[in-house]
Amino acid sequence: MRSWRFLLTRRWLVFAAVVVVLCYAAWWLGQWQFHRLEDRKDRNAVVRANEDRDPATVSDVLAPGRPVAEDDEWRQVTATGTYDTDNTVIVRYRTRDGQSGVDAVVPLVTTDGATLLVDRGWIPVDNQGSAQPSDLPAPPTGEVTVEGWVRADATGDSTTVDERSTRAISSAEIGPAIGQEVYGGFVVLESEDGEPAAGLEPVELPELDNGPHFFYGLQWWFFGLLAIVGFGYLAWDERRSQRRGEPSPAEGALAERKRRRQAKDAHKQRVRAAYQQAYAEERAAREAHRDAAREDQSARTMPPSTGSIAPETNDAAGESRNAATRPNSSGTP
Repeated sequence: MRSWRFLLTRRWLVFAAVVVVLCYAAWWLGQWQFHRLEDRKDRNAVVRANEDRDPATVSDVLAPGRPVAEDDEWRQVTATGTYDTDNTVIVRYRTRDGQSGVDAVVPLVTTDGATLLVDRGWIPVDNQGSAQPSDLPAPPTGEVTVEGWVRADATGDSTTVDERSTRAISSAEIGPAIGQEVYGGFVVLESEDGEPAAGLEPVELPELDNGPHFFYGLQWWFFGLLAIVGFGYLAWDERRSQRRGEPSPAEGALAERKRRRQAKDAHKQRVRAAYQQAYAEERAAREAHRDAAREDQSARTMPPSTGSIAPETNDAAGESRNAATRPNSSGTP
């Protein structure tokens, strides 16, 4: 009976380390979603509490240069003053139900001298550029009393104001752009002298549900549990395969990769041998061709056979004639 000793091999130790990292990431992401759920519950509690409170004067809640307190988010306030239409700022890229549009933020110069930024509402437009829509509804003229919900300033690069246009509302950016002292934060308009803004759709109020954070947190924790269960199953399957004397799936895959690598190496060797043989045959053919050409050249440069024998024949004939004319030793002619 085989033991679990294979879990101490390098492959399984690395596998276990990966599972631990995945489980920790899943646990952390689940906790993050549950923290977001708690933050949303706290925000909803503040909104519900402020809904039940009577509207306050804007100067009792906001002040120039002071950020909005957390407990004052979505607090209802009232303010009386005159709209400064010439310094209207549009907020681009506000989409509703797939329709592009803009929000109209108009400064309200209050009777106490400070300016309140009022988001009067949304209007659909086709052009989302920096130019203000030509059909933007004008606010009421003269002194007007507005009522609305307090909102905190946005942050980041999206709050930059360019030619009376921005992507997110921030009193810290809009105030210097229009050259006025403004209250910190802004107000989402509910009514002007008891009536909603004409020609504009009201700003959407926040949904007071808990959102999907709870189920997202459970999903991340489920992924972590799934990684642990998967590791346990693979380890059990490995041990079961060893008990049967069969290769484990991992070993089978490793053997298959080894077989393919060996087949690939054998194919490379055959191709290399074929190239070497072809090269040797081509080299032998070139050498045979050079030998034949060398022999043909030698045959062409060799002198004819008659030219070398004729002088010897003539010398022999001359010797014969000399011998016939010389006296012999006996004195006979």
